[in-house]
Amino acid sequence: MKKSQKKTTFAQEEIRKVDVYFQELDNTFKGNKVVYAVFLTLAFFGVLGLIWMIPFPQLDFLKRMNAHTYLNWASFYIAIVVYIYLKIAPTLSYAILFTIGIMSFFIVQLEYLEKDGGPSVVLVTAILALVGLAGLGLYSRREPTFSSSSFNRLLWIGPIWLWSKVFRFLKIKY
Repeated sequence: MKKSQKKTTFAQEEIRKVDVYFQELDNTFKGNKVVYAVFLTLAFFGVLGLIWMIPFPQLDFLKRMNAHTYLNWASFYIAIVVYIYLKIAPTLSYAILFTIGIMSFFIVQLEYLEKDGGPSVVLVTAILALVGLAGLGLYSRREPTFSSSSFNRLLWIGPIWLWSKVFRFLKIKY
């Protein structure tokens, strides 16, 4: 085998699946990344808040351990999301976990606000989710290569894609 063939073979092996995903998103969504970050954050926060508010069964063993207030359907959602991102890009999954922690704090603050007579958490998070999804949909349609599959990929992989931009800017390997 020639040296040039060895180099191309080696270069092809270096390309990770996550880099392919990010390259596809970069090629599809060339608009302002700050706009995507705002709308994706609103959508992600809204969906997390809605899932958080789904009533969870009060299981006796959880009550005995005083763990019934800490476990809800969002716990499973968070575990699944972090696991999926962990399989794609481990370092970026930690950034997402940190982001979810901050979002969880604000959801709990919304719950306290609701108890004090404020607006319903479901209402607030539903509005934020709708604004985020509508904004993403409208802004994404401006892209010449927009499709429904690329929009779905943006929703699923978009959060770590945007974190990858931050990591690249800070020159942190992911």
